[in-house]
Amino acid sequence: SEVAGRMSVQNGAKCLEGSMGGKGKLLSGVPGVEPAVVTILGAGIVGTNAAKVASGLGSNVYILDVNMERLRYLDDVMPSNVHTVYSNSFNIKNLLKTTDLLIGAVLKVGSKTPKLITKDMLKLMEAGSVIVDVAVDQGGCVETCKPTTHNNPTYVVSNILHYCVSNMPGAVPYT
Repeated sequence: SEVAGRMSVQNGAKCLEGSMGGKGKLLSGVPGVEPAVVTILGAGIVGTNAAKVASGLGSNVYILDVNMERLRYLDDVMPSNVHTVYSNSFNIKNLLKTTDLLIGAVLKVGSKTPKLITKDMLKLMEAGSVIVDVAVDQGGCVETCKPTTHNNPTYVVSNILHYCVSNMPGAVPYT
C-alpha cells in the first residue's frame, strides 16, 4: 500500500503530461504558474503516502476521509500545502472543479469499494485531468474505473484520462 500510494502520484504526474494525453500540467508548477491540485480520496496508508509525495513535489493537496481522528492527525503532521477535508459528495464535487489529479485510495475492509465518483461527476473536471484509482483491485471508487495493465495502462472517459493498473507495485519489484 505504501508503494502503491507513492506510485499513484508518480504515474499520475506522467499522465498529466500533454504527450500522454493529459492537460500538460506540471505538479509542482513553476514561478508564475500555480502548482497542480491533487485530490486524494481516502486517508489510509495509500492516501497518506500519496499525499507525502504530492506535497513534496509542491502540489496543492486535498485529502478526504470520513474519519475525523485521522484527518486531525494528518493535519498535524503534513506540511501546509496538504489540506484535510471531510469526505462527502458536496465537498468532492466542489474539489473536482479544480482537481488536476484525482487519486482513489479508498479501502473498505472486507467489502467492495464504494463508488464515490460517478460518470456524471467527470463533467465537473477539466478535460485532460487524470484519475489514478488505486482501489481498482477492490472494484475502484470511480464508477468509470476498469482494471488495466502496465502494458496498456490508460484510457479516456469523458475527456478524463484514467490510469487503473492493478498491482502498480509490480513495476518496481526491487522496492
